[in-house]
Amino acid sequence: MSLGDGKVLAENKLILLYIIDKVNIRISNLQVTKIILGNKFMNYFVLQQMLSELCNQNYILCDTSDNKTYYTITPSGKYALSCLLGHIPTGIKVLIDNNMLNIRNSIRSETSISADYSSENKNEYVVSCQVREDNFTLIDLKVSVGSKSNARHICENWKKNSPVIYSEIIESLTKDRS
Repeated sequence: MSLGDGKVLAENKLILLYIIDKVNIRISNLQVTKIILGNKFMNYFVLQQMLSELCNQNYILCDTSDNKTYYTITPSGKYALSCLLGHIPTGIKVLIDNNMLNIRNSIRSETSISADYSSENKNEYVVSCQVREDNFTLIDLKVSVGSKSNARHICENWKKNSPVIYSEIIESLTKDRS
């Protein structure tokens, strides 16, 4: 690998740090991929390698939920970005900055509803359903069910009908029962 290649790889990492920092909310691998490939900043394989390296270097935090990988920038990632910000081409920064509101809104709408389940033992599954607006959790519901099939069904229903289900729960909880 030549010195030029190393410079391009470093620039790619900085672009990723810049996007993840500017988004200012956790972002899924799919969402990062859409942004990067949509703007032709790098190819898919380089992107995945850069994300992996940034995680290993503790510049971004990687966590998995709902069978998706999410990223947030760490304090050391913010520090590295602040020191090396000038190495990102101005045109790329302007393009990212100009599209950031649309990117954030897209991410918020995609990540506002989640449902996942985990196995406690052979006959018990815990289902976790959430609705979030921005970084505020409106509801975080955990229920225990006896089969994987029921757990999957609850997750599917939650993802398709969470506004209605949420309203029904609130209505039921605020109903006068005296």
